Amino acid sequence: MIEVQGITKQYGNVEAVRDVSFTVKTDQVLGFLGPNGAGKTTVMKILTGYHFPTSGTASVEGFSVEDDPVEVKKRTGYLPESVPLYGDMTVEEYLAFMASARLVPREKVKNALEKSIAACGLAPMRTRLIDTLSKGFKQRVGLAQAIIHDPPVLILDEPTSGLDPNQIIEIRALIKDLGKRKTVILSTHILQEVEAVCSRVLILNEGRIAAQGKPEEIGGKLKGGDTWDLVLKGSALTEKAARLVPGLLPDIRENDGLFEMSFFLPPDTGTPVDGERIFDWAVAEGLKILSMKRRTFSLEDIFVRLTGDAGAGSRSSGGAKEDEA
Repeated sequence: MIEVQGITKQYGNVEAVRDVSFTVKTDQVLGFLGPNGAGKTTVMKILTGYHFPTSGTASVEGFSVEDDPVEVKKRTGYLPESVPLYGDMTVEEYLAFMASARLVPREKVKNALEKSIAACGLAPMRTRLIDTLSKGFKQRVGLAQAIIHDPPVLILDEPTSGLDPNQIIEIRALIKDLGKRKTVILSTHILQEVEAVCSRVLILNEGRIAAQGKPEEIGGKLKGGDTWDLVLKGSALTEKAARLVPGLLPDIRENDGLFEMSFFLPPDTGTPVDGERIFDWAVAEGLKILSMKRRTFSLEDIFVRLTGDAGAGSRSSGGAKEDEA
């Protein structure tokens, strides 16, 4: 478990992180998002005991990062953005060295080595010099050293950087599995990775928390309601729509004898509306639903709205997501 309360970190006159608080429980994977310079790496370095906060407190598994940094390091596996590897060692030699540095008992080193090699798909490379490995395999070695001592907490900075699509799928599956029994913080710029792996999201911007929670919860708060798009066959839609939600003023367009109806529902209508209610309404009004979509915010939409990162917006693959019925 990780608990952070009001941490601030200053470098001279620069505040890299300001009043950040959050909790990550065991069996949770927290996606750490934010534009470059938002403070993500600073928070991760504080949690791993590399830096101390200027103010505020942070604890890992009940141990303070300031008062018990060695105990924190014992219980944490850390994959930094730039993996510290020794190129003149083989994969096996390096991982055995890291197991020793992590105080894995000598009689358990071999088992720990085999488990981390198997988990990260390094068996074909185990006797190769690290200097001869591709960037993707070096990244795997970095992840293997983070889990070699089976820590209860994992902090991973861009864990799939440099991996090919098949390797990314494998590592994501591994992280998701580890998240079932460990506390995991995952920092990434790949928003689809957060959606695939993480149970919660924390978005940092300019050193402050812009939002945290489940993506759908954050999106609902930002958008403040739902938009529905329907294609219907029938007549007198304006009159009938008023019986779906009192006072509803939908946008209705006729197209080749069919009607396209769109409407926005703010969260305070007092009338819960979902796909089942709309279907029942259409049947009762003698209408045929040919298409029904509910538009929701994607994680890309949320990220761009909260951080104002135009670059992220250009990377977005289609904006709002749609639930089709």
